[in-house]
Amino acid sequence: MMRWHRSLAVLTAAGSVALTAAACGGGQVRGTQNTPQAGSAGGAANATFVYVPNLDVVTDWDPATSYSNEIIAMENIYESLTRYDPRAKKAEPRLATSWTSSGDGKTWTFTLRTGATFHTGKPVDAAAVKASVERTKKEAGGPAYIWDSVESVTAVNPTTVEFKLKYATPLDLVASSDYGAYVYDTTAAPDLKKWFGEGHDAGSGPYTVDTWQKGRETELTLKAFDGYWGGWSGSRYKRVEFRVTPELTTAWQLLQRGEVNFVQRLNPQLFAQAGGQGAQTSQTPSFQNLLALFNTESGPLKDVRLRKAVQKAIDYDGLVAALKGSGVKASGLVPEGLLGHTPGREPVQDLAGAESLLKEAGYGPGGKPLTLTMTYAQGDGDQQLLATLLGSALDKLNVKLEAKPLQWNTQWDQGKSADPAKRQDIFVMYWYPDYADAYSWFVNVFRGSDKPAFNLSYLKDDQVDGQIDSLPALTATDQAAAEKAYADLQNRIVDDQAAVAVLFTQNYQRAYAKGVQGYTDNPAYPNVVFVHDLTAGA
Repeated sequence: MMRWHRSLAVLTAAGSVALTAAACGGGQVRGTQNTPQAGSAGGAANATFVYVPNLDVVTDWDPATSYSNEIIAMENIYESLTRYDPRAKKAEPRLATSWTSSGDGKTWTFTLRTGATFHTGKPVDAAAVKASVERTKKEAGGPAYIWDSVESVTAVNPTTVEFKLKYATPLDLVASSDYGAYVYDTTAAPDLKKWFGEGHDAGSGPYTVDTWQKGRETELTLKAFDGYWGGWSGSRYKRVEFRVTPELTTAWQLLQRGEVNFVQRLNPQLFAQAGGQGAQTSQTPSFQNLLALFNTESGPLKDVRLRKAVQKAIDYDGLVAALKGSGVKASGLVPEGLLGHTPGREPVQDLAGAESLLKEAGYGPGGKPLTLTMTYAQGDGDQQLLATLLGSALDKLNVKLEAKPLQWNTQWDQGKSADPAKRQDIFVMYWYPDYADAYSWFVNVFRGSDKPAFNLSYLKDDQVDGQIDSLPALTATDQAAAEKAYADLQNRIVDDQAAVAVLFTQNYQRAYAKGVQGYTDNPAYPNVVFVHDLTAGA
């Protein structure tokens, strides 16, 4: 993200697209068609679940490299070996029914469920698991790093797959990752990258792609895969629509009118109304936080004094107060509930300290004028609030903030520009872990790279990179040492380098129709509704 905003692959072409169905395979792109009203037309047995995100849904269709918004659809199309259970705080069966590990944690054996098939008609077997992991590693997209510990994968027999690791890793947790852990049919087409990019799928999940129309309000629809191993007993939703609605007020009105079933987020005012006006609501602590990444490589914020001044200028308490329950004050980069969370790191506004640093650099009241550019997600009220509060605070310090709301793909493309002069000074985005572990923040957002993907502070620090690389083995072998490494890294990244300000940690606030039964929020899969788990009531 937002990261629910992220992808390292080439984006598919924008605009409305219509293609003829492929001879085989799960997904296809077709023209517009009429669909039933949310959760109603045709009776519960044929009900449609309509989900409202506020951003474009698909940036990358390839399950090997997908790393962005499309998680909300992909987790209903594809499956992994395991799924994280936030209540038990451990992995639970998905495509694997059981697993064992050796005493040294370097050999893992998974037993697969029988009867699971891909949307292409081929069986989900150990050979397919092996091929999926090997192709994902070879494609080397953003999520591929989750398999870095894997030295080899062996299909022992059709229902048994063995992983040999280079170093001890909790592979059952890795295999529950929200990205990069998908098992898929690698034989679905000769040119898989092209085929996936056309809107086809090769998953084994309960739903398969029905229509995809990039740029349309109803961008994506899924239909039930009749051969799903989990079955279709009871009043389950047989269709899923993803309706892109940037304005939260419009989303709320659609929910009230019964045109949609689920609104991913509302502002605090609308959320407070929702429970008393016929909707169900859910509030859940998340593993997701909002980051302001400072340009350490070029522009005025190349001066660390100015980065520290902006950090100090942010009204963290005012921001959280205005969120009215949809966010809590962050303590470092790692949210509570994950290894690496460091209490006592809550930031505070310090305008006097900011002014002192600005004056030291020749700016501030009475000094040279300073203009900073900031990009953030269009339609995100929380980020708009940040822009307003920060702009007001900086204005008192003789600093002008040019804050521009952009669609995610536009914001991200600007941030990744090969020309440093075209980049922003401050990049605002959400981040959350790929599996229930803090490593994702560090390896993706702050490890140095020649071509930026999500390292949009452009930080290049050999000391930081070395510490980041040590995290997986430490986590598996010495958690006390891992805790210290995470604390040291945050001291270096947040305090010394001032590459980021951690603005708040989200509480997920959802609103959904009264007829939706069985919904629970899983923070390990941000913004995902596992639609097959639901039933459609009156």
